[in-house]
Amino acid sequence: MGAHQDRGGLLSRFGLSRPELRAWAMYDWANSAFQTTIITAVFPRFFSDYAAAGLAPTEATARFAWATTIAVTITAVIGPILGALADIRGMKKTLLAASMTVGVVATLLMATIARGDWMFAALVFMIANIGIAASFVFYDSLLPHIASSEEMDRVSTAAYAMGYLGGGVLLVVNLAWILSPATFGLADSVAAIRLSFVSVAVWWFVFSLPLFFRVAEPAPALEADESRGDNPVRLAFVRLWETFHELRGYRQAFLMLVAFLLYNDGIQTIIRMASIYGAEVGIDQNAQIAAFVLVQFVGVPCSFLFGAMADRMGAKRGVFLALTIYAAISLLGYFMTTAWQFFALAFLVGTVQGGSQALSRSLFARMIPKHKSSEYFGFFAVFEKFAGIAGPALFAASVTLFASSRAAVLSVLLFVVLGALVLTRVDVAAGEAQARASQATNPLTGRQPSRHASDLL
Repeated sequence: MGAHQDRGGLLSRFGLSRPELRAWAMYDWANSAFQTTIITAVFPRFFSDYAAAGLAPTEATARFAWATTIAVTITAVIGPILGALADIRGMKKTLLAASMTVGVVATLLMATIARGDWMFAALVFMIANIGIAASFVFYDSLLPHIASSEEMDRVSTAAYAMGYLGGGVLLVVNLAWILSPATFGLADSVAAIRLSFVSVAVWWFVFSLPLFFRVAEPAPALEADESRGDNPVRLAFVRLWETFHELRGYRQAFLMLVAFLLYNDGIQTIIRMASIYGAEVGIDQNAQIAAFVLVQFVGVPCSFLFGAMADRMGAKRGVFLALTIYAAISLLGYFMTTAWQFFALAFLVGTVQGGSQALSRSLFARMIPKHKSSEYFGFFAVFEKFAGIAGPALFAASVTLFASSRAAVLSVLLFVVLGALVLTRVDVAAGEAQARASQATNPLTGRQPSRHASDLL
């Protein structure tokens, strides 16, 4: 056994036996710092209290919400287009590097936001969100090229576990700076927040590098009616249109997308509304921050655990288990009144959040044709981004109708149950067989990609 292999060892049990698998998973470690510090814990409050100083709180919240909505919409539009271009030209890593760089630069620029300059703050926040969301299209699409069908569940869950750990570690450091700036020689909390933004950008860039050195670019794959001389942009739009219609023919993958859209709507509602609901029932901000950190570190072992369970019981059953716990979270949330109950619910969320997302990704990856993985993950990104629209809307409607968030918490059950019902119709084996058949019958031009990136290094 060489230094680059770990067949049968600890790394193998975690799904990270080969260098390209570890390098790919490191991108989750790299980008999760943005998810925790920028999207969730620090930037939203910084925007409302500092960048939008002078605006009414409701107006600041509305402008932040619009910035988020615009970024999500732009990503949903460009994701499938760029995915098609990546497949045609063999540019997955190139476009991943470009989108990552856009996100990193925009995050660095957040450190220059002046007090009251909400327009600039909203602009760089939108650009950074577009960069990271676009990068996921190309990152996720590499999974079926580096891992076999039998490996995907463990590799995907291991990456999520690394993401929880990486994002959690830097978040703790950032919060230490912000809560006690003088201890670290910083002038005040604003200076600490600016340093946090810089640290996220550097962290994201540095820990992304292993992927670019260790993961091989899959060879471009043209279909029978395509040639290398075709205009790549025009061909991308043509293929995108074909793939959109073709997706419905991949019945199992399409059903998986619909199920994911529904139950992920419920999951995203829990994530997005937890802070507001917690404040309403009297949970203070420090307790909420501590609970969020708890979710990060509970997610590490539990994501690995879901990968192991998927080997034994199947990824689909693993997702069902996660959805059952999410349903329990919704029911328990209805009765929540104290901080310790909020922590208990946070712990439960941490046990299933990473596993449900990771197994959903690997299930979908197994049921799509590899030579069009970026295109299909472009559509996966669309469904992922628009998940969370209907859930919060129903939540808001329930609050308006019942004058309380308590009843609205139960609305999450609807999406979880509907998603689980659609998931029962997904035949994973049939989906995998159809994907293999498609790969066998579509002639590829150029060389075939190596099974393992390490073979090319």
